[in-house]
Amino acid sequence: MRVLGIDPGVATTGFGVVERVGGKMAPLDLGVIRTPSGTPHETRLATLRAALAALIRRHEPDVVAVERLFFNSNVKTAMAVGQASGMALLAAAEAGLSVTTYTPSEVKQSVVGVGSASKHQVQAMIAVLLGLDAPPSPPDAADACALAICHINRAGLSHAVARALR
Repeated sequence: MRVLGIDPGVATTGFGVVERVGGKMAPLDLGVIRTPSGTPHETRLATLRAALAALIRRHEPDVVAVERLFFNSNVKTAMAVGQASGMALLAAAEAGLSVTTYTPSEVKQSVVGVGSASKHQVQAMIAVLLGLDAPPSPPDAADACALAICHINRAGLSHAVARALR
């Protein structure tokens, strides 16, 4: 299973492509997409969609996992993240891929074992789980890898439950 994890944001969107072969997870690509400040908002969103579409074409993931905005008291930030998330959903839909969304606490619980884990704890665990020499930086890239790993973990569990119920 190959999963593209996306931590959406207009200025910075984290991405992580993680593949599970057998019982082992391997990072295929991770980093961030940055859109130029000072350009019109709609141009930044178009740039983000194009970059995500290029990642999908390059890595051919089976599925996309996107962070779901759970709560944000800053309406302006929530709107921007929602719009960036929309670009991720659009890029996936254009490629015919299904998308699963996860809240930050669901991701932290799946990857670290604690839903209130810190960014540092998530970065450290991603390094361990993916066999990296150092924690991914910036944190957006680590968060995107965590989304991909969360989906891999949950998909495996869902598959096992479905088999047991047959």
